Amino acid sequence: MAAQETTSSEAKTALNSERARRRRDVAKTVRNVRERLSTGDGFTPNFEYELLLTFAKNRLSAALALPLFALIVGSISLLWMRVEVVVGWMVFTIIAHTLLLMACRRFEREAPAETDLPRWRRQMIIGDLLYGLSWAGFFLLQSTAPGHDGSEIFQFATMLIVIAMLTMLSASLPRALLAGTLPITLAIVVSFLNQQTAIHYAMMAMAIGAQGFFLMLGNQLHVSTVTMLAFRAEKDHLISELEQANAISDEARRRAEEANLAKSRFLATMSHELRTPLNAILGFSEVMKNQLLGPMENDTYRDYSADIHNSGQHLLNLINEILDLSRIEAGRYELTEEAVPLAELLDDCKHMMAIRARKKNITITEAYEVDLPKLWVDERAVRQVILNLMSNAVKFTPSGGEVHIKAGWTAGGGQYISIRDNGPGIPAEEIPIVMQAFGQGAIAIKSAEEGTGLGLPIVQALVQMHGGKFELNSKLREGTEAIVTFPASRVLEAMPALEEAAGTGIDPRRSAARRMIVRKAS
Repeated sequence: MAAQETTSSEAKTALNSERARRRRDVAKTVRNVRERLSTGDGFTPNFEYELLLTFAKNRLSAALALPLFALIVGSISLLWMRVEVVVGWMVFTIIAHTLLLMACRRFEREAPAETDLPRWRRQMIIGDLLYGLSWAGFFLLQSTAPGHDGSEIFQFATMLIVIAMLTMLSASLPRALLAGTLPITLAIVVSFLNQQTAIHYAMMAMAIGAQGFFLMLGNQLHVSTVTMLAFRAEKDHLISELEQANAISDEARRRAEEANLAKSRFLATMSHELRTPLNAILGFSEVMKNQLLGPMENDTYRDYSADIHNSGQHLLNLINEILDLSRIEAGRYELTEEAVPLAELLDDCKHMMAIRARKKNITITEAYEVDLPKLWVDERAVRQVILNLMSNAVKFTPSGGEVHIKAGWTAGGGQYISIRDNGPGIPAEEIPIVMQAFGQGAIAIKSAEEGTGLGLPIVQALVQMHGGKFELNSKLREGTEAIVTFPASRVLEAMPALEEAAGTGIDPRRSAARRMIVRKAS
């Protein structure tokens, strides 16, 4: 036993530690996201890291495309330039491209917590600058090469393609975009400016305009990237908040369940402890009330003994109801199921309530569908359900009123019980109150009817344990109807004969006459 308690204690400690660790992780995530979203300039270190990471991934994705394009351009340039010049330019371009790729690869592999963002940003800007200078040198070399006439359109088209590629790849880092494209544009401007012709001046102006256009396009792409990152951060923030709220909710629910279970166990224990002295009080008070050991000369004492007995009976009923509800909530109420005829059970309960009904001149009518099969239920629990509902109906029905009891088939093949009275009814807003433990409506309080407010919650719990459904319908000055429905799985029905089933194809239960037996008792 001691070993089991030690193991249970260790498991509980480990579970609490895991919950505490999870709460710390969620709180850290929430704090980081809040810091990222709460800066005034809208450009946080976390966003800068993600922008640099986007730049690095874009560059790595074009690791083969850029050298391949340089190779194509160099091959075409052999028409105007010497081979050694083109090869030297390509070597320099590939080296600049490789150095930038190596920096991007190292940045991608480095842990975010250990990243020196300003240093990496400088390296990427310098890498883009070297790559841009390599293309600027190419355009300057081509403009000074002998026999380059007619290559201006090729230079202009190449410039547009290179700047467009750099805009797509470097838009997340505006400074790198400017460092990579501005030398190319300046080289084209210088190259065309030396030609001193109208067409070259026009192309020079178009090159400057293209530079401005691509810078604006890059800025828009940068804004879109930052907006996307902000939305993602907000989404992460909401998810973290939900996780934190869910963790708090789970912890609160667990504590509430433990407190409720402890309360139910306490009530169950106390109910048992109170029964023993209460039975003695009931026994001795009954002996004195009935004067079994001799006459009691004082009438006041006789009245006192009767009051003690009646109060004890009321207290015993209260304890029994608390015990039943506590056992149900604690999960200790076990159903002892058997085949029970519903109509006979209703008759027994009606006879038990007949005396109370006659005292108030209340008429009880009943209507049962014939040949109802038995139900597979706990007879004691169902009897308690019926008695609680009948007791409420008789209690709140005025003198000379009526209580109607019905039983029959449901549309889904189950069975139902309906107990309806023509009492004062319950306001719609008070129905949820009377369905709670110790809840009582205004009419019950005003009439000072004896009760604890546990009858309907017990009914609802017992019906749910059977897989059924309990409904309470009421209108002011029209009465109240309580409906208990048992599912079709609780109905026991004998299989029809093979000849009958094969010959008619009709369900015997459905083909039975739906005659109503109406009996009246007052």
